[in-house]
Amino acid sequence: VYIAMVALGFPASITASAAAYIIAVLMMIISPFLRGLGAVELSMVYVLEQFGYTSTQALSITILYRVFEFWLLLLIGVLAFGWKGRKLFFRATPVLFTFTLGVVNIVSAVLPPIHHRLNLLRAYLPLDAIHASNLLVLFIGMGLLVTSAFLLRGLRNAWIVAIVFSCFSLIGHLTKALDYEEAFVAAFTLLVLFSTSSQYRLHSSSKWLKAGFKTSAIGFAALMIFGWVSFYFVDAKHFGENFTWQQSLLHTVKNILLVEDNSLHPVTRFAKELIWLVRGISFFNWAFLFLCMIVPQFKKQAINENAREKARFLLKEFGNSAVDYFKLYKDKLIFLSDIHEAFISYRVAGGFAIVLEGPVCNEEFRIEVLQEFDRHCRTMGLKPAFYRVDESSIHLFDQLRKHKLLIGQEAVMEIKDFNLGGRDKKALRNSLNSLQKKGYTVTIHPAPHSEDFLLQLKKISNEWLQSFEKKESVFSQGMFDDKELKEQDIITVSDENGSMKAFLNIIPDYAEDECTYDLIRRTNDAPGGVMDALIIKLIDYAKERNKLYLNLGLVPMTGISQPNTAAEQIIRLAAEKMKQFRHYKGLREFKEKYATIWGNKYLVYDSDFDLLQLPVALNKVMRP
Repeated sequence: VYIAMVALGFPASITASAAAYIIAVLMMIISPFLRGLGAVELSMVYVLEQFGYTSTQALSITILYRVFEFWLLLLIGVLAFGWKGRKLFFRATPVLFTFTLGVVNIVSAVLPPIHHRLNLLRAYLPLDAIHASNLLVLFIGMGLLVTSAFLLRGLRNAWIVAIVFSCFSLIGHLTKALDYEEAFVAAFTLLVLFSTSSQYRLHSSSKWLKAGFKTSAIGFAALMIFGWVSFYFVDAKHFGENFTWQQSLLHTVKNILLVEDNSLHPVTRFAKELIWLVRGISFFNWAFLFLCMIVPQFKKQAINENAREKARFLLKEFGNSAVDYFKLYKDKLIFLSDIHEAFISYRVAGGFAIVLEGPVCNEEFRIEVLQEFDRHCRTMGLKPAFYRVDESSIHLFDQLRKHKLLIGQEAVMEIKDFNLGGRDKKALRNSLNSLQKKGYTVTIHPAPHSEDFLLQLKKISNEWLQSFEKKESVFSQGMFDDKELKEQDIITVSDENGSMKAFLNIIPDYAEDECTYDLIRRTNDAPGGVMDALIIKLIDYAKERNKLYLNLGLVPMTGISQPNTAAEQIIRLAAEKMKQFRHYKGLREFKEKYATIWGNKYLVYDSDFDLLQLPVALNKVMRP
């Protein structure tokens, strides 16, 4: 900041520089936007003005400082971003231009106009109109800076606000001082926004919007009455004159609209505080209204039991996956096709409709059902994404020009080839023999189960969650649910006293000739090998029912030997280096003792930009 003062030839002050810098850092910390965007600029200008710098000097110092501290670095980052991912850059272009237009508006409004253009404009417009347009450009510039941040999230209302503000900017620049250069930026921003309108699907909540308009209307009405009465009855010594009813109303309206009122001259401290009180309440009222306009809408759809029954019938008819059981789980919404016998199971979070695998239907209709669901998502203001898509289904999404990301591999064992003989199974044999010598027994418990039995399982489950610092997850797996487990076959490991130490629940598998499980949990004091004992017993269970395969489930963030994209490289690096993901390596090693087939599983999405938001959305849908 000090160097900026010297570079511009202004009086340089270490004290002023330090104060401005400290305030700027504090604004960066507390601001929810990019490094205090907007808040830093305004606070620094204000602080420098308190040290005797003029508005032009303060703004010049601030801009030069921020160019090297933030904006230049941002520009370099954007250029690098665009070079590595042109599709992502296209998605970010409207945000960039909206942000740029906001900066242009603020700078244009503060800096003095070009004299000969202003004289030309005065021949056609009154001076008051020119002054009003100048203020319009300033306030809209600040609004555009904020709006650009919300455009990143794909909010439809943010896009509408950006369109409206850009239109006002275009008009404001032309009527302020014939600033056609700035008007060209506004026009180009409008063009970019219109050309990318399909990217903004996430609607704002109508409930919040109505509440915002209602609350703001009441607030502004109360403030109007307060200001009107206050200006009318205030003593003449505070403003140097007695106001008429008309003047009081005009002054109140100007302050509520945050417009500069040059005809109002406060003389006393009370008069200044009255003006700031009206303006301060108005500012928070406008901010509340703006917030209500952009709160995303997440519709809680009522569960249609008829649709669920229809989906259950279709699942029996066309189901072919180990996770089909979870497509009718209580956390899911059901989309029934209007054109074919088909359904899609999904959850909504973060503006996405996240589908578990894909449509359940006849193979020849899957493309049409996917296209129908995409149209449904557009109507709902959502972006579709597909989780745990099998390698065999990727060609369908390739035809729809969607993107894919390898997220892990699913382990499957060919039961007929498995035996405990051979040197590679020696450790497994020793572990099982050790359990047997200690008096541990493995038992299959057919459904239904008693309440006491389920309570013992619940105790094991809670102990497992607590000791491994885990939380229940859903979506592509189940959670401990008494009603569900009561109707499922359970395998347990008990000690010599009959106390259960581990369990595994067997769930329906809609894949042909395949068996699978969901929860596999143990107590803290369970000896090593209890998990293996459960799996070996499950293999025997599957053999008795003439099953050919055992599905051992997904191992996330593994199997990426040759990353094809930057995202896959990041996943591979995170799995290898980050502590919170290292347990997947242990899970992989456990399942490799049994698995003979590893199938790739993918996350499918519309554009690379979605990857910035999908992890958060996936985390939400996996919560119970």
